[in-house]
Amino acid sequence: MGIVISLLVTFWVGYLIVKKYKPQPVLFMAGLILMFAAVAFGLGTILPAKASTGSVLFDAFEFIKQTMSSRAAGLGLNIMAVGGFARYMDHIGASKALVKLTIKPLLALRSPYLVMAGAWVLGMLLGLCINSASGLAMLLMVTVFPVLISLGVSRLSAVAVIATTLCLDWSPSDTGTILSATTAGIDPVIYWTNYQIPIAATVIPVVAVLHYFTQKWFDKREGHVVQATELAATETDENMPPMIYAILPALPLALILIFSSLWISWIKMDIIKAMFIGVAIGMIFEYIRCRDGKKVLNDIQSFFDGLGMQMANVITLIVAGETFAKGLTTIGTIDAIIASAQASGFGAAGMILVMIGIIAVASVVMGSGNAPFFAFAALTPTVAAKMSIAPVVMLLPMHFAASAARAISPITAVIVVSSSMGGVSPFDVVKRTAIPMIGALIVIVVANFLFFYQ
Repeated sequence: MGIVISLLVTFWVGYLIVKKYKPQPVLFMAGLILMFAAVAFGLGTILPAKASTGSVLFDAFEFIKQTMSSRAAGLGLNIMAVGGFARYMDHIGASKALVKLTIKPLLALRSPYLVMAGAWVLGMLLGLCINSASGLAMLLMVTVFPVLISLGVSRLSAVAVIATTLCLDWSPSDTGTILSATTAGIDPVIYWTNYQIPIAATVIPVVAVLHYFTQKWFDKREGHVVQATELAATETDENMPPMIYAILPALPLALILIFSSLWISWIKMDIIKAMFIGVAIGMIFEYIRCRDGKKVLNDIQSFFDGLGMQMANVITLIVAGETFAKGLTTIGTIDAIIASAQASGFGAAGMILVMIGIIAVASVVMGSGNAPFFAFAALTPTVAAKMSIAPVVMLLPMHFAASAARAISPITAVIVVSSSMGGVSPFDVVKRTAIPMIGALIVIVVANFLFFYQ
């Protein structure tokens, strides 16, 4: 009974999200339906007796309140600080300066397709400082896209490469990274250095090579002639901040890594402090640049706006996902799936593959990596514990699979934005992103088993 109800509700959730319904209320409703159904059919209880409000109806909302309180104060504040900092860096032009400065060395490469593959690797590295796939893609479309076109690369190839430049959300300040590390009970810096970097170091060269050959083959097949043209100016000097601004987006990352167990461990630094320090230094740079104190103080509103947007969009999605996960757990679906997997001989390796498959397919269908990952991340500690494996071994490939698979979806934001700015069809773009991203998914799974599965 529990599995039947869960399947019906889960398919209903997927249908509504595909139809562009707001995922937060959909997940909240699904979680509440599952919790109430569990109680109604005697399949489980929402809260233990000591934590109960005395009313089943109120218990479900008590769970949401407790989850929102704990997430907003801990994980949520980390994510909000990151979002606010990113918004401020974009507002003062520092992110654009970073992209413009780092693209210059690539122009020394003679082959346009080598420059294209190098630009993709550069985008992956910039993703350590610029955590939004759509935001990074827009910056690269303004700065790198014209360069690639002038070298003779087709528009579709250039868009496909730029749209996949953050196919791994691998920054220690990324929202998914913070959620994964928190859920796995690991410090985000350790999660990044010990787990994410080995996988990323394996995936990045493979995808760069796949992009080189895939885009070159598609261009040749479609009769594209590689012909260099003169590069038109896309940014006037007065619209660009000084190049020294390029260091600002990287400051928090540097602080987080320097003042950690990797180097200076006796000074305490966390993500929130690093972001606040980065904003403060950015304000000093802005005052030196424009000598207008009122403008500098007014511009800080962009930081506060970024905080609010993360609360409105990301934190609520995490809590909604946990509510949905709570419903699945309460009604007994997770226990039933684990028992079935064990009985069928799947074991831990099989469950990891099943979870990765679910996340990857959901990311393509929903056009979002965060929505399915945030919905299922809360389940992994329970599943991992019953399979006698570390949660991180399941969370890591799920997280990376979500970000890689979304680049195959023609309805995901980064594909739509990049295609629109490049004047091409998103459906034509995903034909060119499919091979590199499927390659990325295969390498993610294989590397995860080789490095961490015991």
